[in-house]
Amino acid sequence: HHTELNGTDRLIVRRGQAFTINLYLNSGSYQPGYSQLHITAETGPQPEEQYGTRAVLGLSDEIDDTRWSAAVSSPSGDTVCLSVCAAPDAPIGRYVLTLDGHIQFDFILLFNPWCPRDVVYMDCEEKLAEYVLAQDGIIFRGDVEYPVPLAWYFGQFEEGILDACLRILDMNPKHSRNPGKDCSGRRNVIYVTRVLSAMINSNDRDYGVLEGCWKDTFEGGVSPMSWRGSVQILRTWSSTSCLPVRYGQCWVFAAVACTVSRALGIPCRVVTNFYSAHDTNSNLVIERYLNEKGEIDSSTRDMIWNYHCWVESWMTRPDLPPGFDGWQASDPTPQEKSEGVFCCGPVPLRAIKEGELTFKYDAPFVFAEVNADLVHILKYNDGSTRKIVNEQKVGQKISTKSVGRDAREDITHLYKYPEERKVPLRLNYSQYCNNLTEDNLIRLGALLIDYSTKEAVMAMRDIVLDDPEIKIRILGEPKEKRKLAAELTLQNPLPETLQGCCFTIEGANLTGGYTSLLVSVS
Repeated sequence: HHTELNGTDRLIVRRGQAFTINLYLNSGSYQPGYSQLHITAETGPQPEEQYGTRAVLGLSDEIDDTRWSAAVSSPSGDTVCLSVCAAPDAPIGRYVLTLDGHIQFDFILLFNPWCPRDVVYMDCEEKLAEYVLAQDGIIFRGDVEYPVPLAWYFGQFEEGILDACLRILDMNPKHSRNPGKDCSGRRNVIYVTRVLSAMINSNDRDYGVLEGCWKDTFEGGVSPMSWRGSVQILRTWSSTSCLPVRYGQCWVFAAVACTVSRALGIPCRVVTNFYSAHDTNSNLVIERYLNEKGEIDSSTRDMIWNYHCWVESWMTRPDLPPGFDGWQASDPTPQEKSEGVFCCGPVPLRAIKEGELTFKYDAPFVFAEVNADLVHILKYNDGSTRKIVNEQKVGQKISTKSVGRDAREDITHLYKYPEERKVPLRLNYSQYCNNLTEDNLIRLGALLIDYSTKEAVMAMRDIVLDDPEIKIRILGEPKEKRKLAAELTLQNPLPETLQGCCFTIEGANLTGGYTSLLVSVS
């Protein structure tokens, strides 16, 4: 069932695929064709057959993987080998299996991307290894001209993470209002994806996982730039009575959503859209006002982000016309409300590319992120205004990690048709050395005004400051269950002496999902 990485202390299985239970009888023996077992499988606080949260089944001659079924493969004797298969569209979550009314045990049921009858089925082992089983990955940040890879530890199989993911579903406000309907909805990956999109952020004050912060300081919490994995975030949220963890920004929201999706069995990847638009009034136009000094009017809600991250989940879409299966975009970063809640998607990538803006869910918003028209309006000192020529296009170099490699894969063609490129700008070191910030980004704007004609041209560019390469040299021979020494070095590219520095390390089965700090002493 591809769940061995979760550990062997409990039963974790996937729907649409049989699992086996050995029953040892205290008295009597099992007689094929004569003995019977009455089995029920229930999930949620109010299980009912009509909602699909309760299944009642007897023994069949063989397993039927199109529905809940059970069969015995043992000969006569005091040991019964019972095979049980959950329906490929059964709700995911915690289950109680009851045999003959008095023998009970628990198990957890997940989506099954290895099952052709499951809506999340993905017919490629290499992609399944990347989008479901891989615990580490890369998220791209930086600038359209210089995408910067950020290593991220998703850690979906670390201890306690699956429990935290299931708790996210249970803390969903829809669950508290109608637990039976909510648990029934967990058979539908579209429903689950929307719940996750809403619950990864805390903007609806709904016990969401992360609180966002886009200020210059991060008092009372942790800077989003310091996170290197999802494990500590999810463990902290689960251990503090579901208080939102401070703080996150887009790549952190997306990374945690990817962790939860993979843990539940949904193939998922983090994508980055460079020069991403935030359209607040659904007119597919981003209007920015600025004065003669090139200063942007901060009262304008429409935004252009140097980059923005969201996730894509793999699924079929039976609720849409044929041809819109596959990757679906959803965004857990709180930007605009969808059906009264801060969530976004899932919407098919093909719908975005073809401009099918009436399709579920939130197609116009995602379309604007990669395709909106960018209009800058110059307000002259005399009160007059004029549109500015701006060659920059939104939605560029949409990126994700390549399958099985650390390279960047450009998936812009999945969202849009080709566009023209822009002209670069240059900036000398002496002009920005005193304005370095934690995110290693500088936004440069140039405004040219011809006062004789009042014509104006503007160009903007995000400058990425490259980090120096860290070299790692292993000292001695690595052996299992023995301490390992390593030498970490880097070349300081700046004239100032570095002080108070430390390295951080995180990795599968190395640090228990927590970040280790190594103080640099030389």
